[in-house]
Amino acid sequence: MSSKTFPTLSREQELWASGSRFVIGMDEVGRGAIAGPVAVGVALIDRSDPRARTPWPEQLCDSKLISEKIRNQIVGPVTEWVVGSAVGMVSAAEIDSHGIIAALAKAGAMALDDLLADAHLRAQIVQDGATIILDGSHNWLGAMASGIPVVVQTKADRDCVSVAAASVISKVQRDNFMIRLANETPGYLFEGHKGYASGAHIDAIRTLGPSVHHRHSWLTKILADEQLEGIGE
Repeated sequence: MSSKTFPTLSREQELWASGSRFVIGMDEVGRGAIAGPVAVGVALIDRSDPRARTPWPEQLCDSKLISEKIRNQIVGPVTEWVVGSAVGMVSAAEIDSHGIIAALAKAGAMALDDLLADAHLRAQIVQDGATIILDGSHNWLGAMASGIPVVVQTKADRDCVSVAAASVISKVQRDNFMIRLANETPGYLFEGHKGYASGAHIDAIRTLGPSVHHRHSWLTKILADEQLEGIGE
């Protein structure tokens, strides 16, 4: 664990000091996969809530830096530590139809809609202010932010507690979705690679052809054009 960089509340505290009572960490999972949905998670921290002054699960960090076993162990405590969380997912078919950036924005909007379904919370945000910390180098959420200001930070999933929490929550939920998908669509080994382009996954696509859960427009470098013809008709 000593080689890992663990997140802090420093950025969230800066935003609290600037006037936002709520900070919403946001992170995506599955952007680079060739099958399955892209997922966007949100995790809300409230400076007025006692949980903001208590330690978060000590193994919490960017979901890419911890094992599946650890993620599954801490996702419950992480979900309990934050004030609220949600995950939005957009299918492979929609990614093919509209592109990954539009899919990310839609998934982020879905997660925010779920998080803000509580009318009391929405009223508090309007009254006391909120800011979204978006992991990355550009604001792919754009106009889908529900009117909430967005700050973009590279490596926020590594450095910011709220974003690390969103990272773990969304990663576990998407992984569980891919495991269920493996039971429904056997042969592609989704339960292992979770839709990413492993050697075993590519071999399965070449043997079985793409499934309806694959991002067909992403497979042109893997499969010959004629293998893609007629898929989904």
